[in-house]
Amino acid sequence: MSDDYKPGLLGQIKDKLIASKQQWAKDGRLLTGEASSPDKRRLPPGQRLTRDWPVLDLGVQPNILLDRWQLTVGGLVEKPLKLNWNDFLDLPQSDTVSDIHCVTAWSRYDNKWSGVLARDFLKAVRPRPEVKHVVFQSYDGYATNVTLEMFSAADVLLAHSWEGGPLTREHGGPVRIVMPQFYFWKSAKWVKHIAFLDRDAPGYWEVRGYHNTGNPWKEERYG
Repeated sequence: MSDDYKPGLLGQIKDKLIASKQQWAKDGRLLTGEASSPDKRRLPPGQRLTRDWPVLDLGVQPNILLDRWQLTVGGLVEKPLKLNWNDFLDLPQSDTVSDIHCVTAWSRYDNKWSGVLARDFLKAVRPRPEVKHVVFQSYDGYATNVTLEMFSAADVLLAHSWEGGPLTREHGGPVRIVMPQFYFWKSAKWVKHIAFLDRDAPGYWEVRGYHNTGNPWKEERYG
């Protein structure tokens, strides 16, 4: 296992917060039992709207200078990548608008993002036919897993900007993943490595009682 998978800065995490959220999973906190679909209701079950963007993390907010930022891509791909900031900006750039749904029960509508669409990113790295899963690893030691199908959706983005300005440090800048159809813990902040795998590899919250997929309309908060 490479250094990219080592937990790194986790000695500085908010232990009480982590324990509390693990207890939520054990207790099934916030569950309403009201499954729905995005076609029938925009606001998923158990969510409340906010105009703010709450800051949630493990207690570490890496300060990554652009001249030192790097995104690597490995695993089962035809073209492994090691991108610096200029390399990343040279990829096709797109603007999107999407909602945020956090597992802690808040949602924020109509967020304007700029960055690289996952579909364009996939064209650059060319995953091999046997790839079924993707793991995002972050500069704070965080990791989360998704399926290749989830990552390939048309609205998934590697975002560097929000509401017309650079993505701020507390919200995952310089670059974070944005996966609007899933609870936002799947949208890893401070992403530094993306691994393409033929097997699943549950991430930080997934091994602590949270759902492996995280569909808000199905209330997939916990596993």
